[in-house]
Amino acid sequence: MPTELRPIDIAEWPAFERVSVAGAAGALSVRVGGSATGPAVLFNHSILTGSAIWRRQAVSLAERGYRVLCLDTRGHGRSAAPQPPYAMDDLVADNIAVLDALGVQRAHFIGVSLGGMTGFGLGSRHGDRMLSLCIVAARADAPAPFAAAWDERIALAREKGIEPLVKPTAERWFGPAFLAARPQTAEALYACIRETNSEGFIGCARAIQRLSYLDAAAQIRTPTTLVIGTRDELLLQPTKDLVPVVPGSRLVTIEGAGHLPQIDRADDFDGMLDQHFRQFEDRA
Repeated sequence: MPTELRPIDIAEWPAFERVSVAGAAGALSVRVGGSATGPAVLFNHSILTGSAIWRRQAVSLAERGYRVLCLDTRGHGRSAAPQPPYAMDDLVADNIAVLDALGVQRAHFIGVSLGGMTGFGLGSRHGDRMLSLCIVAARADAPAPFAAAWDERIALAREKGIEPLVKPTAERWFGPAFLAARPQTAEALYACIRETNSEGFIGCARAIQRLSYLDAAAQIRTPTTLVIGTRDELLLQPTKDLVPVVPGSRLVTIEGAGHLPQIDRADDFDGMLDQHFRQFEDRA
């Protein structure tokens, strides 16, 4: 692991540069670091955050010789916020635009929550561009109760912006006790959420409401690791249910982790990620 272990950092990262890529609906901001000739790793984040939540893992993989690409999803971080609504296929296409613009033929993919949902689309529609998938805390469909839960948040963002969503979202993901015990991490998370454009949130939330990759997930042939924290109760069983759906996938459950396990159980998550990549390094 690198010396600096901050899990969330909205500032610029040492040895990384910002690159702007032309997406179909606006500019996409990508942090790029590591070896220009190493295997590529493409990170995607959750709704209401940004590439900042992958700081620890991105720096670690860059130091191991990977070429690391951390995308700010449209409407998040420093990427443009086109008029909503968006479709999941739009977010998938944005990722392909990034790979194309940076001359990357194939990449390992790591995505959490919304980013993981995008990963199911990438794996099923663009498997020839993926070296592996590590999908964290994500389901592949949106049953009615799950979809309906987003309506209130969308209405709140439309009326009052992102601010009313900041602390309730953080508490839902981590719980008040974790946030109180890790005030610097909590403040970094709040700052990251506040970078989200309200239109970007609404667009991505609408995309989640129409998520329909469950059937397509059965077509994935890319090596896939599915990851879920035991405290992520709403997604724990849906993630387990995906194991027989995605051919040859492997399930890793992280004890005590919430919705963003790379932050609240970083050591355990990094151990999982190390194991995920070792299988490919051993073949090299």
